[in-house]
Amino acid sequence: MSIVKRFITESIKRTEIDEFLQKKLDRAGYGGVNISKTPLGTHVVIYAMRPGLVIGRGGETIKELASALEQNFKVSNPQISVSEIEVPEFNAYVIASRVASALQRGVHFRRAGFWALNQVMEAGALGAEIVISGKLTTERARFEKFRAGYFPRCGEPALVSTRKAEAHVQLKPGIIGVRVKIMPPDAYFPDRIIVAKTLPEEAKIAIPAVIASPKPVEQQASAPVEEAETEPESGVKATEVTDARKEEEKKQ
Repeated sequence: MSIVKRFITESIKRTEIDEFLQKKLDRAGYGGVNISKTPLGTHVVIYAMRPGLVIGRGGETIKELASALEQNFKVSNPQISVSEIEVPEFNAYVIASRVASALQRGVHFRRAGFWALNQVMEAGALGAEIVISGKLTTERARFEKFRAGYFPRCGEPALVSTRKAEAHVQLKPGIIGVRVKIMPPDAYFPDRIIVAKTLPEEAKIAIPAVIASPKPVEQQASAPVEEAETEPESGVKATEVTDARKEEEKKQ
């Protein structure tokens, strides 16, 4: 098998595992999976809002998942661990499932879209986009887009930092698709400018404690003119000028 076919088959397998876990752990608030190979086998991390439902009584559910992954998807020695989602509003899978369940309950698609978008933005996300597509109002399929915040379309931040998820729901008119993209607050942007509120210690300028205050304008104006005349413009002191005149008189 060539390296290209190997990457394609592994990507297809990851997508199939993701869809299988999404259907199996819908009640547990499934939030994605991370699969990594180790020398001892395959480490599978499942993110969920309710980890107790994923583990089950005495670990029954997690054992069933391990056997299903090993038999159906040919995963070698799967070691499953469950991680709880700290902020569900930053997880695209959770938001997509919420919108899909709202549509299934009969909520209007615009109300469901704006409700989910407000939840994500109030949690502190930089940007979010929710697309609901299908036979929304008429027999002809179309899509409705709900977007807010800062959301880059191309480049490394859009490929690396964006969290994406899709969900589908079966309604009477047909299948409705929900696509969610979230830009978390900890995303890195190369062109982002961070303004520091306080300067670091290295940038501070040493200012002397005592600064000689200049004379008031009134005192400068009342100063005698003779003193100003005795001061030469070249910066030489008046005593030096008088000593030079005395020496010239002695020579004469």
